[in-house]
Amino acid sequence: MCFQESRCTRRWRRRKWKGEVECESEDGEVKSLAKRAEKKASGHKGVNCSFYFKIGACRHGDRCSRIHNKPTFSQTVLILNLYCNPQNSAKSADGSHSTVSDEEMQEHYDNFFEEVFVECEDRYGEIEEMNVCDNLGDHLVGNVYIKFKYEEDAEKAVVDLNNRWFGGRAINAELSPVTDFREACCRQYEMGECTRSGFCNFMHLKPISRELRRELYSRKRRRSHGRSNRHRSRSRSRRSHSRSRSRRREYRDNSASLERFRSHSQDKEREGRFGRF
Repeated sequence: MCFQESRCTRRWRRRKWKGEVECESEDGEVKSLAKRAEKKASGHKGVNCSFYFKIGACRHGDRCSRIHNKPTFSQTVLILNLYCNPQNSAKSADGSHSTVSDEEMQEHYDNFFEEVFVECEDRYGEIEEMNVCDNLGDHLVGNVYIKFKYEEDAEKAVVDLNNRWFGGRAINAELSPVTDFREACCRQYEMGECTRSGFCNFMHLKPISRELRRELYSRKRRRSHGRSNRHRSRSRSRRSHSRSRSRRREYRDNSASLERFRSHSQDKEREGRFGRF
């Protein structure tokens, strides 16, 4: 009998949650739980999704009840699911995961990072920062964030990348609202204390080797130094050109004054001769 009562109670609660059974409030008004749920859902309709604003991706995707405001202009480009970690995708013929050493994985990642960084910087413009997610969630796995120095370069990169392929797959690129990666990163992961591992909703950024970082950023400094040298050489040539022009003007002025002096002395000499005779 007790089992039968508990079963009926569960059935009644299930119907009550669906809104089939109406409950009476303290004021005597009769409201259904379905109406309450609709009212609660309608309260999120003008609210922006904080995860999308911080990370540029949301685990709910298009089903999120909050608004994903995609930017029309930004310095940051998001390339979705571009990087494939060999430790996650490597399988042998019998279906079991094959072991990939840490050295091989780091070498593979460094080659991927250098290829994407150099290609995008040479084609579209100067890159301030590039990050790759090491998360396992569908909305963050393999995401590549490239922050350009100028918004025009980012817009040009999105238009061109969406017509290109990488590793046999079409590239899906879009502008991202992320500009400060310190807010988007998981601080517990940086300290080695994240308990959610790869399924964390914040970014787990995969680091590159020190040698590659030094090489890429020294390349960046060389480019900026070369531009400054070209600017200096142009300014020096302009200064030398202006100096030569001023010298030519001085020479012309001196020659004109010399001619005037000579003509004046000749006139005086003629007047003296005429006075004698």
